[in-house]
Amino acid sequence: MAFDLTNIGSMKVVSLPGGETSELKNFWQDQNVAIVFFRRWGCMFCRLWAKELDDIAPVLKNNNIRLIGVGVEEAGSKEFIDGKYFDGELFYAEDRSIYQKLGFKRFNVVTILTSLLWKQSREAIAKGNKMGLENDLVGDGLQNGGILLMKKGGKLICHFAQFAPSERLTNLEICKCFGLEHEYNAETMANKKREDMECSRTSK
Repeated sequence: MAFDLTNIGSMKVVSLPGGETSELKNFWQDQNVAIVFFRRWGCMFCRLWAKELDDIAPVLKNNNIRLIGVGVEEAGSKEFIDGKYFDGELFYAEDRSIYQKLGFKRFNVVTILTSLLWKQSREAIAKGNKMGLENDLVGDGLQNGGILLMKKGGKLICHFAQFAPSERLTNLEICKCFGLEHEYNAETMANKKREDMECSRTSK
């Protein structure tokens, strides 16, 4: 997908809950950054992706990589923030055309309903339900999102656009883009060990 990064960089987002406005290029001007463009704050798929990103948030932070989540609109953001789904900074698009300029697909009512029947979507819904993630219908449910991974100074290293609403770049793929796959593996093993210990204590 080819797009004008200069044009994208000049587009503005608004912080949540503060309301301060910033141009996207300010995020990658002085450090590496991962910018996740969520579909909708109340979308279970987005909440699942946000919770999965929690696993690598410490790795990114330790390597001075800023983690940012952007929504297509403000509607529904309070519930997302109150639910503590995302361990990063949150913003919404001042102009939602940024999603189109980044090549993020838009569904219609028929295609979005059909996409929920896809195997990948069913598996994500089952995982979200198992984790106790809630879903609401607030906001625009037809817009897909994706992620931008940027190097300090404005070098694009990854542009990922969702094809299915449940599709997401994995944590390992994100870490590989920044050359941090070994740190991710170590962090995952450490988390797994802590979970096993907690389960063992609970079962006694």
